[in-house]
Amino acid sequence: MNIKRLMAVIKKELLHIRRDRASLIMAVMMPLIFIFLFGYAVNTDVENIDMAVLDMDKSMESRELVKKFEASNYFVPSVYVKNTGEIERLIDTGKVKCAIIIPSGFSKTVNGFGDSSVQLIIDGVDPTIARTALQSGFLLSKNYSLERLPQLQSSQLNTGEPGLDVRTKVWYNPNLESTKFTIPGLIGLIMQNITVILTAFSLVREKERGTIELLMVTPIKPAELIVGKMVPYILIGTLDFLIALFFGTYWFDVPIAGNTMLLIILGVIFVICSLSIGILISTIAQTQAQAMQMAFLFLLPSILLSGFIFPRESMPFPIMVAGYFIPLTYFLKILRGIILKGSDFTILANEVYILLAFGIALLAVASISFKKRLD
Repeated sequence: MNIKRLMAVIKKELLHIRRDRASLIMAVMMPLIFIFLFGYAVNTDVENIDMAVLDMDKSMESRELVKKFEASNYFVPSVYVKNTGEIERLIDTGKVKCAIIIPSGFSKTVNGFGDSSVQLIIDGVDPTIARTALQSGFLLSKNYSLERLPQLQSSQLNTGEPGLDVRTKVWYNPNLESTKFTIPGLIGLIMQNITVILTAFSLVREKERGTIELLMVTPIKPAELIVGKMVPYILIGTLDFLIALFFGTYWFDVPIAGNTMLLIILGVIFVICSLSIGILISTIAQTQAQAMQMAFLFLLPSILLSGFIFPRESMPFPIMVAGYFIPLTYFLKILRGIILKGSDFTILANEVYILLAFGIALLAVASISFKKRLD
């Protein structure tokens, strides 16, 4: 090997890397970003489960039981409600993951003079959260019962039965099947990855081939070019979404509980939103390699932060907030809401409006970015 020629190649490559600052920054920053994201977001311990409280007893004992739940760090009694209808609405919208119903006469029961049952209702869409809520709720209630009824402690330990009767009910996924949680999420994730990568290379390819100059001399406007490039991919992305939805529903036996047409319409909105991200990447990147790096820089964190695998409730607050800037976070709520809970538009309105806002904002930013490049 000729050392001189080798050194010349190394020098040339170093110069190339130094000139390609975007790739150099991404290569240096990516390990740092990912180690922080993985370190904080990859956490299977479930804590801070938002809980609704329906306290019909309003006694010292009922408040004491709620405090036991709060002190455990597993539950956060975030909402106090007046009836079971409010509980249903809160669980449907995803604002709470479980609810405790303390009946009137609870104080008499825990003092040994009555017969009433505490009810723990759990949202079973996410089996990880549901199992934690189920097990923790039983243990907390049993410990509370033993503290309140020391005279019965020995007999309860012998029989293994808790002194306080806690009835549990798991909604939407009573058998806690993980596929019913995973498949809707996979449909969203697959759609995001395909559509972002599809368009991330579209304008970059034109730049590398030199055909972008031909487009620049035509009277076409940046917004027209971007929308024109997106339309074929919207059709392809929608077809991909329907294929994924069909196999998720019939092959993996995860039926759609809600309105299928609403799901398809919202799926198209998500496809447009994801394509806009790809187009934005395409306007910023100068080469296909840069586009690929930028796409991965967006796609990998979205897997962690969107709630696809790990419960967002257990993430540190800044990491959880970062997830709000990822469209997949909202589409996963829409998919799981319609497929598993049968949610309608009124329940999912916030997620739909945010997705629409993301789509419009991303398209506008992509058009402005492309216009600046032309200038």
